[in-house]
Amino acid sequence: MSTRRSGPEAALAHARLQEDLIVTGEAVALEIRPASVGVRVLGALLDALVHGVGAVLLIVGATRVLETLNAAQLGVVQVATFAVVMVLAPTAVETLTRGRSLGKLVTGIRVVRDDGGPVRFRHALVRALVGVGELWLTAGAVAITSAAVNRRGKRLGDLLAGTYAVRVRGGERREPPLVMPPELQAWADSADIRALPDGLGLVARRFLGRTGSMTPEARTRMGTSLAAQVEPYVAPPPPWGTHPERFLAAVLVSRRDREYAVGLRARQRDEEEAARIARLPFGVPDSR
Repeated sequence: MSTRRSGPEAALAHARLQEDLIVTGEAVALEIRPASVGVRVLGALLDALVHGVGAVLLIVGATRVLETLNAAQLGVVQVATFAVVMVLAPTAVETLTRGRSLGKLVTGIRVVRDDGGPVRFRHALVRALVGVGELWLTAGAVAITSAAVNRRGKRLGDLLAGTYAVRVRGGERREPPLVMPPELQAWADSADIRALPDGLGLVARRFLGRTGSMTPEARTRMGTSLAAQVEPYVAPPPPWGTHPERFLAAVLVSRRDREYAVGLRARQRDEEEAARIARLPFGVPDSR
């Protein structure tokens, strides 16, 4: 094994890998990539165009009625129209579609909660209310600035509502399946490999799937750091000189195969138990 020392670059990479993981209430880990600022701007422009066309049609349709109104009544109608276009319509659309307006549908994004779940009425309402100021009154300047400086591209409405926009099309990474390194097969079969802490196995799996996109220095540091964290859960340690990445792959594959085997045995026991319960006592004829 390589040395256990790791530098700040590895720690930063480790933190970033962990931050991108979303663990739902059912303890399911999701990897969701935030939508870029440019994609969000395009979706917002499409939504604004749709809402603007709706407002124009609404006003044109009520032209005859508006001609009979005085200035005060006309002001009330205008305020009501703005409220519908800026607040009520966006809130209703995001609530009914679970975070997908027409602009978001076209650009392939969705608004979700910070835990990855679908948005509710209160989330959509907060986003719409804050959007009056940061989207409509400032022509989106405040929203773009906030999204540009936030790691997840959050605007102020997202920060207050606890939401953010994620990529739906192309947002899922398909990583190649892990295989057992041949030179470590015999060691893995006889080694005592305990279950890894929550998050550590997920981070190690994501690291192995992204090694091709990392710089050699960051890849070496990150692999060494993760191998050092995993090694205390393995006995005996791998053969001297084992590459950290191949050690991680062997541990993850071994744990995966063992857990799968345990699940199969448990399922077989349940089926046998169900068959015994369903079997009639000796000597009692089956009337079927």
